[in-house]
Amino acid sequence: MTPLERAGLAVLHRLDPELAHGLSLRALSWGLVPLPGPVTSPRLRTRLAGLELPNPVGLAAGYDKNAEAVGALTRAGFGFVEVGAATPLPQPGNPKPRLFRLPEDRAVINRFGFNNDGAEAIAARLARADRRVPVGLNLGANKTSADRAADFARVLALAGPHVDFATVNVSSPNTERLRDLQGKAALSALLAGVMETRGALPWKVPIFLKIAPDLAEAELAELAEVALASGIDAVIATNTTLARDGLKSRHAGEAGGLSGAPLFERSTRVLARLHHLTEGRIPLIGVGGIASAADAWAKIRAGASAVQLYSALVYGGLSLVGDIARGLDVLVEEKGFATLSDAVGSGRGDWL
Repeated sequence: MTPLERAGLAVLHRLDPELAHGLSLRALSWGLVPLPGPVTSPRLRTRLAGLELPNPVGLAAGYDKNAEAVGALTRAGFGFVEVGAATPLPQPGNPKPRLFRLPEDRAVINRFGFNNDGAEAIAARLARADRRVPVGLNLGANKTSADRAADFARVLALAGPHVDFATVNVSSPNTERLRDLQGKAALSALLAGVMETRGALPWKVPIFLKIAPDLAEAELAELAEVALASGIDAVIATNTTLARDGLKSRHAGEAGGLSGAPLFERSTRVLARLHHLTEGRIPLIGVGGIASAADAWAKIRAGASAVQLYSALVYGGLSLVGDIARGLDVLVEEKGFATLSDAVGSGRGDWL
């Protein structure tokens, strides 16, 4: 982290978290943040669900909800970027305050509730964006919708022509009863509708599924079965957790999804278990608690073909992205693998 970045983070951390979030997006979109461009090497280049990534380190959904800084983010060192979540209609989300830093735990709690400008506005911004790496959209459902399962297909129909991949997000804990859609029958029907909508798009957009880290063993097994049968292209493991084990920060009791360092072990165990259940037949993207190249390497060895991060940027700054990618490059060479892809799942047994 540069001295300038450290000073900027110090200023932002004196502000309300959601205000700081918004200011960081504006700084990016206005060109006020130095950007290194994609970090890559022959060892880091990754093919994920048909997408060519310069490196396997992606931005998780939730930071740029409304696709306001897409161009800048694709020049920030990421190998791929996910924006959103987008819902068919604009919605304000949950009442404020709804974002909390937990610095002692290197964690964040949010209960945004899919606040966004709506799929039409977001799709229009994506259509105009100057993209340097693949960009995907996280699909969500409106809180007041009479048919939440159909909402995912509606967003895909609007935005699909302008994205490189789309993620079905049935795992946010901040929209009431949304996680109920992870059940076998409900999820199968939902994904069938999404895949049917994909068939009408100009090209075959890869469809990802984002799951919760709080699933029981039987639920995870059913989900793996549905993922394989549905024809989706990848699974993102995992979203935020409702667990609060061992937290020290004063905001530990706030409602919402917990992300950051405390999620690392829980999400990595789910990742490894899912890799075992699917026998490596579907690519997995590891998310949850990644704050270093060592963390990302652990996810890859547990079964991830690529990784995403977000909360760690609150504490480590945007330069962390390049640091992790370059650190992975070193680790691949040190551990004797020709490419990062060769290491996927090589340490899965450590997490089972």
